[in-house]
Formats: sequence, C-alpha cells, structure tokens
Amino acid sequence: MSPDLQRLITLQQLDSTIDDARRTIAAHPQRLADADARLHEAMQAVDAAKQGLKDNQEARRALDKDVALYQGRLSKFKDQQAAVKTNKEYQALGHEIETAQKELGGVEEKILERMMEADVLTVEIKKAETALAAQQKDVEAEKKALASELASVEAAMTDASERRAALLGQLDKRLIALYEQVARARKGIAICVATRDGLCSVCHVRLRPQVFQLIRQNDSIIQCDSCQRILYYHPPPPPIEQPVTHHP
Repeated sequence: MSPDLQRLITLQQLDSTIDDARRTIAAHPQRLADADARLHEAMQAVDAAKQGLKDNQEARRALDKDVALYQGRLSKFKDQQAAVKTNKEYQALGHEIETAQKELGGVEEKILERMMEADVLTVEIKKAETALAAQQKDVEAEKKALASELASVEAAMTDASERRAALLGQLDKRLIALYEQVARARKGIAICVATRDGLCSVCHVRLRPQVFQLIRQNDSIIQCDSCQRILYYHPPPPPIEQPVTHHP
C-alpha cells in the first residue's frame, strides 16, 4: 500500500477517535444530570409516601376529635334523659341519642378506614425507601463508571491528538488540504473502503471498472466520483486451508 494512503487511513482513524471522544465528553454532564434526576425521582417517591401518611394521621386526629365530640353529646343526652319527667321528652332525647350514635358509628368507621390506609401507606414508604436505597447505590456506581470512562476517553483523545499532530508532519500539505476539504463536506469521513463488489462503502455508488482496478492496487490517491471520498481497498483474507483427511 502507498505510504501516503496508509497515513490518510490512520489519520481518518485518529480523527474518528477524537470525534467520538469529544461527543462522549460533551454528553458527560447530561449523563450525570440524568442519573441525578433518577435519584431525585426516587427521593420524591419517598417524600410523597411519607406525606401521604402524615395527611392520614392528621385526618385521623381530626376524626378522634369528632369521636370525643359525639361521645360528649351522647353522655349529655343520656344524663338529660335520666332526668326528664315526661315520656315525650324521654322519646325526643332517645331520638337525639340514636342520631348521635349513628354519627359516632360513621366517624368510627372512617377511623377504621384511615387505620387500614395507614397500614398500606407504611408498606409503601418501606418500598419507596428500599427503591431509593437501590437507586442511590446504582447512581453511585454509575457516576463512578462515568468518571472512569471520562478519564479514559480524555486520555485516548490526548493520545490521538498527539499522534495526529505527528502524522500531519509526515503528509504532503496538498494531501492534508484535500483530506480536510472532503472531511468538512462529508461529515468528517474523508476516506473509506471500496467494497469487494466495486461500490463506495459510504455512498454506495458503483465505481467504474477501470477506477475500481486502480483502487484495488492501493498505490495512488483516488476519489469516489460521486461523494469525492478517498478510496482504498481491503482485500479479503486468504481462505483457510482445510486439513486433508486420509481414509484407509
């Protein structure tokens, strides 16, 4: 293969490494924010469950006050009933007592409902707290992995950038200008392989037979007529020889 062609291939590989590294580095803050958002969501679930239990307890205290009120009314009516002298007054107070007992029964039923609801809410709090603990562990591990990945990517980008600078010193300025012109026009991909059936592997346009034959030799700089990318050929690996089996 032509040394210049090989250098251009290496330059493309280094540029791809640098470009990938830049995207990873740029995405790093958002990935951290996404992890924090999941943790915040789990925290909110715990807070919501605890608030639900707090609201339940406040409602229960209000109902307890209602119970005390109705019990006080019942006690007063019973005392009055014991002191009345006419049957009519006795019956009237009996009606008041019956009404108060029904109202007391309704409040006590609501208290029972609140007690059952509190049991459910307590279970929900425990589930939310367990989920939060698991999410905290996952986020901590994810952030550690992200930090390690970032350090590795930054190191790879630094190494690729240094190698790129050294490689540019070995290339003719006209080739560098051609490479950079095509790269700008073609989203960073200035050089690509020609497929074994004579296509540009990126734009998929069929190459003219005589051009494809020249590309296969890998000893000159040839561009795709369609996308202008520099082309090279990667020959197929030699076939694996099957061992000869001797039959008796």
